[in-house]
Amino acid sequence: MKYIITSCLLIMVLFVQAQKPQTTTGFYTNPVISGMSADPSICKAGDDYYLVNSSFLWFPGVPIYHSKDLINWELIGHVLDRISQLDLTKGGGIFAATIRFYRDTFYVVTTNRRNGGNFFVKATNPAGPWSDPVWLDQDGADPSLYFENGKTYFTSCISGAILQSEININTGKIISDKKIIWRGTGGRDPEGPHLYKYKEFYYLMIAEGGTDYGHKITIARSSSPWGPFESYSGNPILTQNKFSSQSNPLQGAGHGDIIQASDGTWWMVFLAFRPFKGHHHLDRETCLTPMNWSDAAWPMIPFEGTAMLENHTKTLPLYPFAVPASKDDFNNEKLNPIWNFYCNPVPGSWSLTERKGFLRLYGEKGNLDTSRSPQMILQTQKYFDCAASTSLDFDPVNENEEAGLTVFYSQGAHYDLFIRKKGNDRELVLRYVLGKIMHEEKKVMLSKGNVQLKVEANKASYVFSFSQGAENKMMGEVDTKFLSPETFGGFLGLHIGMFAAGNNMNSRTPADFDWFEMKPL
Repeated sequence: MKYIITSCLLIMVLFVQAQKPQTTTGFYTNPVISGMSADPSICKAGDDYYLVNSSFLWFPGVPIYHSKDLINWELIGHVLDRISQLDLTKGGGIFAATIRFYRDTFYVVTTNRRNGGNFFVKATNPAGPWSDPVWLDQDGADPSLYFENGKTYFTSCISGAILQSEININTGKIISDKKIIWRGTGGRDPEGPHLYKYKEFYYLMIAEGGTDYGHKITIARSSSPWGPFESYSGNPILTQNKFSSQSNPLQGAGHGDIIQASDGTWWMVFLAFRPFKGHHHLDRETCLTPMNWSDAAWPMIPFEGTAMLENHTKTLPLYPFAVPASKDDFNNEKLNPIWNFYCNPVPGSWSLTERKGFLRLYGEKGNLDTSRSPQMILQTQKYFDCAASTSLDFDPVNENEEAGLTVFYSQGAHYDLFIRKKGNDRELVLRYVLGKIMHEEKKVMLSKGNVQLKVEANKASYVFSFSQGAENKMMGEVDTKFLSPETFGGFLGLHIGMFAAGNNMNSRTPADFDWFEMKPL
């Protein structure tokens, strides 16, 4: 029993450590980027490393991170930060970007599903600005680029196979036939292809099994980038889908990318999730594992191809970054890159300048439940145990108007603590929305003045409260598990932040947020 308690405490400590700067040489914990950070892709420029993730329906799109040691990462911006780059009007969004560095230029190739297909953008500075899209006439998703001797190979996944062509990197024009180069090892959903060269072989690495508990990474090689590709007899090279991994805190490992570090060591970034009682509401996160090559020139992952939460291994000299401030006072004229909109924001629906020191939102006609872009600004939930709070000045004129704090998974799954008009007064409402189920848990009449709204999270539940003065008053507690892929489907990850809604009426009553803070507990 003592061993079990000690092990549980260790796992709890590691869950917390995984969110903070890591400073112990020769040791690190996964994930290295926590919260929604699926489908990682990585490149190296000099002694610096850059990593991108999928962003789906969130705007701006494709977050880009910088690191000196592969373990500590800082968010430096987004690749797609303009409407001309990222149209989300038809849904779908950005899936599985790949980043590469070639001849002093960074390239990011990705898919905007339902809004144009595959495209790439480029930049000489990874912090931007990035170019407008160059569209590619090849179907599929999860695209990747491989550069060699002036040639550019473009791969994507179509139904049950990996498709490849050669393109002109200046124009995006396809200059070869399109060819299916591998169908994987027989697992469902072969996807996420990346082409590499090591010694005399070309390696094609993909994900199979679907982005769930059966996820895995497989690999094949050939003497030509066009194949035929020989599948490795030791596949999969990384998976948690085996008996020895069933109690591992990391699950669903897959969709990876390989990098050789400045010291000659090899590493793989990949996605995995950390379930709690069968649910992973923080979604898929970016993890890291050391890698080496066998005498037969096949990639080898430690622990027989198993991802580990705790890693004792030689690391690069660690270079932790300063911890970003947990509180945003909205005193700048530009939003911090930690903030995200759901879909493209409606022009004129938000401002940092109309009232100095406040974030102002207008509800317009949107709400949190329809395809119309809701007016909200949110942060990814990166911690199991955290507290998010804000101070809101909102005096609604019409009964349809709402503004407040939301824990948002998708348009059909969110928890909201918000102000609305009630007669000649205001009431505070705690509401849970799960598909066709909408439940108002509690309503409280408010006095005049600003209201402080708060949600505290732990692995099992969200606890909502408010204050108008010194006393913090409880509103309600609800399970985290309902805002998860296992309950609601999808894979969007949890976000927490501020919203305003006009509920199909053109609402222009300003909702002014004085500050927002999200900090680990």
